[in-house]
Order: sequence, then structure tokens, then C-alpha cells
Amino acid sequence: MPDVHVLIVDDEEALVRSLSYALREEGMRISTASSGEAALQHPLDDIDIVLLDLGLPGIDGMATLDGLRQRSPLLPVIMISAHGDTRAAVQAVKGGATDYLTKPFELDDLLATISSTLALDVPEPITSGELAAGLQGQSAVMLALHGAVQRIARSSATRILLLGESGTGKTLVAQALHGYSSRAGSAFIEVNCAALPEQLIEAELFGSEKGAYTGAHQKRAGLVSQANGGTLFLDEIGELPLSLQAKLLHFLENGNYRAVGASQASSADVRVVAATNRDLADDVRLGRFREDLFYRLNVITLDIPALREREEDLLLLARYFAQRQALEEGVSPIRFLPDSVERLRRHRWPGNVRELKNLVERLTILLPGQGISAAMLPVQLQESVLPDNTALVLGDQLERAERELVTDALTRTAGHKGLAAQLLGISRHALKRRLQRLGIERSPER
Repeated sequence: MPDVHVLIVDDEEALVRSLSYALREEGMRISTASSGEAALQHPLDDIDIVLLDLGLPGIDGMATLDGLRQRSPLLPVIMISAHGDTRAAVQAVKGGATDYLTKPFELDDLLATISSTLALDVPEPITSGELAAGLQGQSAVMLALHGAVQRIARSSATRILLLGESGTGKTLVAQALHGYSSRAGSAFIEVNCAALPEQLIEAELFGSEKGAYTGAHQKRAGLVSQANGGTLFLDEIGELPLSLQAKLLHFLENGNYRAVGASQASSADVRVVAATNRDLADDVRLGRFREDLFYRLNVITLDIPALREREEDLLLLARYFAQRQALEEGVSPIRFLPDSVERLRRHRWPGNVRELKNLVERLTILLPGQGISAAMLPVQLQESVLPDNTALVLGDQLERAERELVTDALTRTAGHKGLAAQLLGISRHALKRRLQRLGIERSPER
């Protein structure tokens, strides 16, 4: 494995020396840090993989792992735990580590783990790791998404909008956009615009001066400032109060902002990734979202497909989650028997990948290591199944009807996508997703 750059984070000098020597013999480059604090200060741009000890002095391995994940979500980390500390190692995998080894370990085991981890970390397509869980897949729509994510991540675009239903993996896409970019060595800051109280969200985003409002006992740096040089992910952007949308627009235009109570403006170089499961075009028409902010965000967009639009990825995801959950619980993974597989395929998955992950977690806890039959599935999966071939026939009829409606709308508007979307009563992006799903050849965008 020539030219692989490894960061070893461990306070045992003898172990670090022996590992460094052995890995250099394999053609790898080595950097070291003797504490979590040192690791979090170490430049990560050129690091390919991290070997991280759980039992560090000061900031422990779990806190260091969390800090590394914040700085570089896609950087693979192999945890090293003491003998008998397997539960902590499993917890580390849950926290984002790619794999773990227990001391003492053989050099061959370490080399094999590094090799398999780096093989799984190939950008195209993303195939493993907790970060990539919702992005796994070999379907055409997912392969296209993988390629688009990488192209956009490495571009100069600093304002990106993610569209998709709840549970499709928009947060994972945002993390991938950060991890594949030149900003990966800086912070990735996530903000859920729906979770913060309206009266506090401005201070959370832009910071505040001491005494700016009741309870502001000291100066506070905002999340925009913390994301300087990195990525700010604004989840549920459609829930942002109108009163704050103008201030966000101003920041998006020139990178300038003013902390609450501050007399002078500040600036930050931030890539902003916004996400929503709402139809922002409809919200603009209804006066719930500023039109100028919508058009400022709607320059580079990514549509995240629903799980029902990528059926060929369903079992791959189910098996992946089964393996991960089994590791976490310390049990054998569940298996889906043929009759339950049929139920999974027929389900509409309104909660998308998140719903599938939760199902696997529940079944693993209740029925560890068992073969899952259709009778063992939750009631909602039983009720969502139509008898015999009814579902297939009805699905074909619905697709034909949808295809006719979309084609008719495009014909009546001479191929103008925006007008066709208005005629159908859907957003332009919703129409785009339907065209892709139905395989309708599209003329150049108008």
C-alpha cells in the first residue's frame, strides 16, 4: 500500500515506534499524535486513515473520534481498544469508526484491516461506513447521485440545495459534499432550522455580544463563525422564520453578517448546503418563503431519490443495516426469508431509508440471529401488501396514467418544464424527478 498516509494517535511510545517502523516497511507514510488534543490540531488534508487508541489521556478516544468526524466526516478511523474492551470498541463503530482492533494484534491483521478499509473508502460509488449508509446502492439513480455529489463537492459552488423526502439521507449527502471537498479539513456544522426556538436562532447562527438579550451573559460565537473555511449545513431550511430569511440572504450574497448586539459586521468563508423536504416553490407562492432567498439557494440542486425509486438497493441496505446492528448488539445478524423479502419489496417506505434502518434495529433486538419470515414483520408491512398480482397490475396502471399526464403537459407547453410543472400543480424539481423515474426523454432545460 504505497503512499498511504497514516495518522497514529496513541500515547504508548513503544507501540507507536513499532507500528511506525512496520507500516513504513510497507511503503506507508506515518504521522503521529500522542493525545486526542494533538490529533484534533493535526492537519488532515493529506491523511488517508487514522489509527486511534480508545484509552488516551486527556480527551479520550471517543471524544477524539467525534472531533475527527466533525472535521472530516469521510476520513476512515480504525479504533484500537485494550483487551476485553470490545463493548467500547463496538460503541466506537456506532459513533462513526470504520473498524476496530483489540490489543494485542498481529501486524497481518492490522494490514488487512487497513487494506479492506481503504478499499471500502473508494469514492465511486460509496459502499460502506456509517456515513455512507443511506447512500449505498448500485441503482442507476444512486450511481448518478454519487457522481453528482463528487463533482459538486470539488467545484467552486458555495450554495447548494438538497431536495428530497424525509429519511432519504440528505444529511449524509451534505456530509459527503463536505468530505469530498477541499474544505474537508475544516469544520462541518449542522443546524436544524426546525429545532431551534425562533427567538434564539439568529444568535445561534450569527453569534451575540454580551448583554445583547436577556440571558446573554457573555460574548458567543455563532455557528457561521465556527464553520468558517468549512461547511454550514442548514437542515429543514423551509422552517426558517421569515424574519431571519432576509439576514440569511444577505450573508449568502457576500459572506457578511452581524452578530446580535454587535456594532460592526463580520465575514466568513462558508459553503452553505441547505436541505428541505418541502416544496419551496409552493412556499414562495404562499408567502412562507422569500422568493429572492429561494432563487439564491436554487442555483445548484441535488434531488435525493426516495427508497421506493431505488428498489434494487433495498436488500443491499437491509443486509448492511442487519450487519451493523448485529455488531452493535453483539449478536448474529438477522436474515430476511423469501416471503418477507416480497413484503419489503411491496412496501411503499414512506419513511425511506430511516424507516428501513429502524425496522432492522427493532427486529435485531427482538429476534437476534433469526430468519425473518413475513409473519414476523410489523403489522404496517403486512397491511401495505395487496393480494396476489393486484399491486403489480395497479402499479402498472398508475405508471401509465402518470406518464400520459406528464407527456400531455409537456406537449401542451411545447416542452417548457416550468410551465408543465405549473399545469400539473407540482414543483419543477418534482417534475424533474418524475421524468427521471418514468424514463421520459427530456429536451434541454427551459
